Amino acid sequence: MPVPLAPYPTPPAPYSPPAANGAQSQLVCSGCRNLLMYPVGATSVCCAVCNAVTAVPPPGTEMAQLVCGGCHTLLMYIRGATSVQCSCCHTVNLALEANQVAHVNCGNCRMLLMYQYGARSVKCAVCNFVTSVGGSASAAEQKFNS
Repeated sequence: MPVPLAPYPTPPAPYSPPAANGAQSQLVCSGCRNLLMYPVGATSVCCAVCNAVTAVPPPGTEMAQLVCGGCHTLLMYIRGATSVQCSCCHTVNLALEANQVAHVNCGNCRMLLMYQYGARSVKCAVCNFVTSVGGSASAAEQKFNS
């Protein structure tokens, strides 16, 4: 006599983000630097990993992120700040907007070049010379022909 087969178990429901009334936001834990999710309207968040309590910025505060130049930790800060000190390695990072640019004259042909803040060098599109903008580089490092 054949034995009836049990039906396959129903798969779990796929994850769906919370609705507008249960909206969530995120911030970086002040203790262990993990990304924390919290309900909008909370004033502080307790980390489940390290139990550190992190204060939530006031509503309407626009946040930005950058990666620390010293230890590569993700840092969150209030948009508009000019610098951010890493709580892990204490490196002071420049926090400039992505669209901010600077100018320098090419070290070879004197053409005015534009580059993004934070760049260490900029290559001239006219003569292919690489001009150092952060520190002094040797002439051998600066001459770059492609």
